[in-house]
Amino acid sequence: MNTSHRFAVGVHIMALLASTEGPVSSSMIAGSVNTNPAMIRRILGMLNKAGLTTAAMGSSGGAMLARPAAEISLLQIYRAVDEPGILALHANAPNPACEVGRGITVVLEGVIAKAENAMESVIAGISVQDVLKDLSGKK
Repeated sequence: MNTSHRFAVGVHIMALLASTEGPVSSSMIAGSVNTNPAMIRRILGMLNKAGLTTAAMGSSGGAMLARPAAEISLLQIYRAVDEPGILALHANAPNPACEVGRGITVVLEGVIAKAENAMESVIAGISVQDVLKDLSGKK
């Protein structure tokens, strides 16, 4: 199983943009995240498409928040950069001849839906501004 890291990187990017005045280059962001600028540009493209960031062109260009940090929720970031699904069903269909196998998918779909709804409910109430407050130790 592979867990996506894009949400964590997306929140990192957005917090960095919120804490920096003016446009921030993908190279500077990559240095903060400790990854390559190409990966940062891919995630910035997703954030831009969702209307969460804007880009300034030119030698002093870079990415900026499209609106105030207090108006951007972590759920918006999650939906911009990750495919839904923190949990997954079997890679192969279970055996329908098995008593458990024949019904487990329906049961797990309900459990997974509840878990995803709970996670989304939590991150919907957290803004990029809240992340900045937590980073600075201000509650």
